[in-house]
Amino acid sequence: MDADAYLIPVIDGIAYGLLLFTVAAGLTLAFGVGGVLNLAHGTFYAAGAYIAVALSTGSWTSLLIAALAATAVGAGAGAALALAVTALKNRGHLPQALLTFGVALAGGSLLVELFGADELRPAVPTALNSTVTLLGHTYPTYRLAFIAVAAALAAAGWLMVTGTRAGARIRAAADDSDMLASIGVNPRHVTTVVLLTGGALAGLAGALGAPIIGPGPRTAETVLVLSLVVVVVGRLGSIGGAFLAAIAVGQVQSLGVVLLPSWSPYLLFGAMATVLILRRRSAQAVTP
Repeated sequence: MDADAYLIPVIDGIAYGLLLFTVAAGLTLAFGVGGVLNLAHGTFYAAGAYIAVALSTGSWTSLLIAALAATAVGAGAGAALALAVTALKNRGHLPQALLTFGVALAGGSLLVELFGADELRPAVPTALNSTVTLLGHTYPTYRLAFIAVAAALAAAGWLMVTGTRAGARIRAAADDSDMLASIGVNPRHVTTVVLLTGGALAGLAGALGAPIIGPGPRTAETVLVLSLVVVVVGRLGSIGGAFLAAIAVGQVQSLGVVLLPSWSPYLLFGAMATVLILRRRSAQAVTP
């Protein structure tokens, strides 16, 4: 196979990875900052994707309305989750996991009841519903546009976390919440903002990513599992780590189908296990 034949899978992997990063960024911050393991995060994505299907008519206006509506719904779900887990703050991660798992089951069933069990795709504007030629290969215009938008979101998120006062509070809440409280900032408020923002990003990712990972009966589970892989490989609470892990996951998923099609269902988890083993050995090697 010629080298340029790998171009399309590589670009697909970038699009896939950026979509996963947009979802997983909120998940890793929620756990790193507030210790909240949100197993309903994939359902927030699925809700945004279904909203895009329901509201998109193929016009730019409807695409914008769908994105805004999905973002608002995701933010509302994140805020509601923040209120729900407050009472479970001192009971460990298991009650939170059970709560969010219940929300995921109920939310997923409700979405299927409302929109049906078929896999759906939203209508996109005509200008995006076309292809471009890259080194002799055709590629969907929408995916290139998504890469640009998702890359801009990733850059904005990185700048916010690393270069603003709000980002400094988020990092402080993840590293030492007691120290943050000692300067008059309530860590619970920071956790609420993180959960709200994470929900908003998941909803927005669902609306924009629906043509890539469309809504269906198993969309929530698929997105959640892939996001958890990104969070684990990228280290909890690390935006930079989540970004690199998401791109790597995207490439493994995309190139695996081309290079090792019979092994592609197992490559991702095999790669994750390898990373965790090497990380553990590295940590043991540097421990005096």
